[in-house]
Amino acid sequence: MNILSKYITSNAIPLVEYLINEHKINLKIVNQRQTKHGDFRTLINGQTQITVNNNLNKHQFLLTLIHEIAHHVTFKKFGRVQPHGKEWKTIFQHLMMPFLHPEIYPKEILPFLANYLKNPKASTDTDVKLSLALRGFEAEKGKSFIFEVPNESIFRFKNKLYKRGCKRRTRYECINLSNKKTYLFNQNVEVELID
Repeated sequence: MNILSKYITSNAIPLVEYLINEHKINLKIVNQRQTKHGDFRTLINGQTQITVNNNLNKHQFLLTLIHEIAHHVTFKKFGRVQPHGKEWKTIFQHLMMPFLHPEIYPKEILPFLANYLKNPKASTDTDVKLSLALRGFEAEKGKSFIFEVPNESIFRFKNKLYKRGCKRRTRYECINLSNKKTYLFNQNVEVELID
């Protein structure tokens, strides 16, 4: 449990310890994965395992951990159901309630988190406002959020060059310069602007 202090705020540790012990959680902290922050799986031996990326900040890590614990609890209670269906949503909301305090989540994040929890989605990244709040409204050093990139500008994403286009409803159309195909980017994607 001492390891957790590196990944979550100290005020959240007793609550997290309780959940891990109460539900017999097998938690593994892993290196960053590009496509997900965490996951829940049933292993061949019938055991379950939760993994969470080690590169998340303390607020993202805690939210991801509780998200995955909700999958564990849902599985134990209902068996196989829709991964982010009504059962999971209800359990996730219930598990997150004790963490919705300014001693755990800063007041700059709480309104966005509370709004997200009204109808939580599979990924927090789909909620642009929450995703930005969890990152402190700042992109990683040397990067910009796609919404900050000027229209028609060239940027690099996953070692490929794109030209930023117009915004659709919630995403930006971007042309891959090598294959000329158009891709849709979430507003909060971090990219490297090319001068």
